[in-house]
Amino acid sequence: MDVRSFSLAALAALALGACSTTVGPDYRVPDAAVAKRGEAAAPFVGATGKPYSAAPLPAQWWRLYHDSTLDALVDRAFAANADLRVAGANLARARALLSEAEQLRRPEVDLSASPALGHASGAANGASHALPDRASYDAGLHVSYQLDLFGQIRRAVEAANADSESAQAAVDLARVTVAADTARAYAEACAAGQQIAIARQSVGLQGRFVASTAQRVKLGRGTALDNSRALGQLEQLRAALPPLEAQRRTALYRLAVLTGEAPARFPQAVARCATVPQLGSTIPVGDGAALLRRRPDIRQAERTLAGATARIGVATAELYPQVSLGLSAGSAGALSSFGKGDSLRYSLGPLISWTLPSTGAARAHIAQAEASAAAALARFDGVVLNALRETETALTAYARELDRHAALKAARDQSALASQQAAKLYRFGRTDFLTTLDAERTLASAQAAVAASEAKLATDQVTLFLALGGGWESPAR
Repeated sequence: MDVRSFSLAALAALALGACSTTVGPDYRVPDAAVAKRGEAAAPFVGATGKPYSAAPLPAQWWRLYHDSTLDALVDRAFAANADLRVAGANLARARALLSEAEQLRRPEVDLSASPALGHASGAANGASHALPDRASYDAGLHVSYQLDLFGQIRRAVEAANADSESAQAAVDLARVTVAADTARAYAEACAAGQQIAIARQSVGLQGRFVASTAQRVKLGRGTALDNSRALGQLEQLRAALPPLEAQRRTALYRLAVLTGEAPARFPQAVARCATVPQLGSTIPVGDGAALLRRRPDIRQAERTLAGATARIGVATAELYPQVSLGLSAGSAGALSSFGKGDSLRYSLGPLISWTLPSTGAARAHIAQAEASAAAALARFDGVVLNALRETETALTAYARELDRHAALKAARDQSALASQQAAKLYRFGRTDFLTTLDAERTLASAQAAVAASEAKLATDQVTLFLALGGGWESPAR
């Protein structure tokens, strides 16, 4: 091939590249998607009322508790949690696959060299003697470049990029979950500690009541039955302690694993916690539009849909010819002739491959890709609807538990007053023992109910923050 032919081949290849198109649908969020509905971006139905504000959720919502122990635990979980390490490894793999797809845009270069020393068969060449040894070589360079005439490579890169972004969203989702699980385990450990302290206080009060009853029996102002009933009430209160201890240990073990430690190495400071973490202000929840932008699982589902849509184009390109431009150059011959003109060779030209007339496999691949895209859209809609449901449910559950907590506190205060009055009347012989015992039992039950409600409020708060999807963002600087 002379220089003029070489130039014509190169110009033809460039012309083919200039005429390239991209087959398959261009991605955008479908108009029929749930995320495009107006009600999906509207203010939350359950966010009306005192406990909530329309302010945006901060990047690190757990700092609203102003609890340095909780802040440190979440930081440790982010640094050592096993689930986060798995998500990070999956992201690295997705980025490596993206790099592999982008390599298809670049020329491939192959080098070869095969020096040799030997001689041919004399008999095979008609000689009656051995031929002399001869040094020879064969070296070559091959460059090939696939012309992306129909956008198959562009769509493959587009799909791989969407997969990488989906993997990043999965990392963010893991961070959200780890932060919420850590805060929940911390709240449960502290709540169990608070309930244990209240239960022990009730046991102490009942112990004093048992001693007072025994003294009255000695003085002839009571009966052995009164003493047995008081002792029975004391044992009932003591029976509430072991389950609470188990709850605290379970939460501590879970907290240790979340922060990358063995269960036995749970944080000792949390084991001594006896105060449920409290929010110092109303909960900022934003609106539906902010939720759709913030929740990583929604972003992950949307990126999965984008990747599935791009793969329709990858499959559609199989219907069209693939053209690769190749350049091959080399030299072969005796080692003594290396570099001489008669030992050189080269060729330049396109390689065209096209499967005709059977396109059944390609059309089957297109149908598979379209079905995958339809499934990805359905999953995207489902994730959006589930996110809205989770948030509305969490908003309602927390608000109603606040109402319940207020009623329980009022009931506890009245029970405490009734217990004081009954004890006073009993000391002066103005009421019977059963009335006093019932008042004590009611007060203990009311105190336990208030403590349990405070524990539920703490976990309901974390559930709400988890539903809102915050905690993966970098804090504002």
